[in-house]
Amino acid sequence: MIRVETKGCESFVDSAKYEAYVAKALDAFDVLKDETGAGNDFLGWKKLPRQITDRELSEYEAIRDKWARKGVDLVIAIGIGGSYLGAKCVMEALSHNFAKQLKRKDAAEVVFAGNNLSEEYLAELMDLAAERNVACIVISKSGTTTEPAVAFRIVKQFIEERYGKTDATQRIVAITDAKKGALKTLSNQEGYKTFVVPDNVGGRFSVLTPVGLLPIAAAGMDINALVEGARKAESSLAVKSAENPAVVYAAMRNLLFSEYGKTTEILVNYNPKLTYVAEWWKQLYGESEGKDGTGIFPASVNNTADLHSMGQFIQEGTRILFETVLHVEKARRSMVIGPDPQNLDQLNFLAGKHVEHCNHMAELGTRLAHIDGGVPQMTVSIETLDAQHLGALLYFFEFACGISAYTLGVNPFNQPGVEAYKKNMFALLEKPGYEEATRAIRARIQ
Repeated sequence: MIRVETKGCESFVDSAKYEAYVAKALDAFDVLKDETGAGNDFLGWKKLPRQITDRELSEYEAIRDKWARKGVDLVIAIGIGGSYLGAKCVMEALSHNFAKQLKRKDAAEVVFAGNNLSEEYLAELMDLAAERNVACIVISKSGTTTEPAVAFRIVKQFIEERYGKTDATQRIVAITDAKKGALKTLSNQEGYKTFVVPDNVGGRFSVLTPVGLLPIAAAGMDINALVEGARKAESSLAVKSAENPAVVYAAMRNLLFSEYGKTTEILVNYNPKLTYVAEWWKQLYGESEGKDGTGIFPASVNNTADLHSMGQFIQEGTRILFETVLHVEKARRSMVIGPDPQNLDQLNFLAGKHVEHCNHMAELGTRLAHIDGGVPQMTVSIETLDAQHLGALLYFFEFACGISAYTLGVNPFNQPGVEAYKKNMFALLEKPGYEEATRAIRARIQ
């Protein structure tokens, strides 16, 4: 279901060096498969697709259906990082671009909170909530992460005041730790329905846990097809081979980085529905590989739009870049360009052609131009952008990330650097227990 092509890199790399990095990637494959590497207690995501049961999926759909019977038309999903990006990317990829404007109401609208501390955002979210019938999914292992905890405090109060404490328990679902933490304690006290954040699955790998699947189901997406695609990818990628797409991708990106100074990877799409897939990918690879003073910097562009903004730099700027193009082979809709009697735009030569054909030619032309400009190119292809192929794509990137990070020589499953900003923030907010840190940081900024 996933194809990786590296022809656009061949003029930049030595074939013998590539074979050496394939060997390294195959060694990393063994480390990942045998679970002998650093962070191996966070490999639960690896077997998730085949372990997800029909009963689990039906539980998520049952909540969607229960809320539909209550007339819920707005679900506020609260979480940060991997606790929202996976669900967000699936919803954006599978939704009609103009569903809101068309006022389609096949399922509740799912919006996100707890991923920022913008007062305006939260105030405007509550403006929306005041006009709608609201339920909430709150996602936090501890229940004390600042951004989602602030958002949940506000949303919880709103739901309780509008619907009453009893009905609020039917409108709030918590995805949290199995046994401990502030959110688990509150859920037990209030009687919320809860699902578990698995201990052996990190946030950025959690899209196929309740963290991602419940919000996706609430939005009316086909979670069965999503999981089925991931199952097919899990099966195919488990085969150790130099042609394994995950091995090919990991080997080439590490070769370009380590031997040729290509320190930035740009994930390129030619379909705006893939914008948040790139955002999810950036967290997955940035947080997994960016440590110990190393790592490939993940960036993204949305073409053809960004060719009119970032295209100049990519074509002729600092030669630190390589691109990975997300290629969708077949569009799911049909739109043919018609003739125009005046032909003032001089586009009659396109009459009778599908718009997607033009899009593919723009993609191919751009790839060739960027290769000529010194930017190596890979493509990751799926047949079409539907739930099954998207599930396969997400699992592919997760599996390839584990291989790539082990090839790079880092632990893919920790993130020690993300705690630094929290300590400073707590000190500046004068959180109890941070008095000494508060004094020290205030002295620095005076």
